[in-house]
Amino acid sequence: MKTILIAILLMLPALASAEKKATSDSAEYTVTVHVQSSHVLDTYMKSSTVQHLDVLIDGKKYELECAGGLVVPVGDYKAKISQEKISPNHEYSRGYQLLFSDGSTRKYGVVGESE
Repeated sequence: MKTILIAILLMLPALASAEKKATSDSAEYTVTVHVQSSHVLDTYMKSSTVQHLDVLIDGKKYELECAGGLVVPVGDYKAKISQEKISPNHEYSRGYQLLFSDGSTRKYGVVGESE
């Protein structure tokens, strides 16, 4: 039992670096997201926070949110669509995964759209 646990612990760094390398392949991130404003909102009873971004993607304004996080500096980021569903009446649900300069990523959901 201890041998298995030690083997798993020794493999974790290799698995972590492989996962980071796979998620930070910049060739997959073909969408440019321009963050115009960023703020953190306290949720009900301040038990957690929500990161809120006002962004410009292909000339359209969107509001993106994700749980937790801190303020993201304004500027351009590479992204990819991580999830998309479109209903017959053209309502949609979309998620973007943003790539940061250190190779880390974070998923955001579209919560608003405007012109």
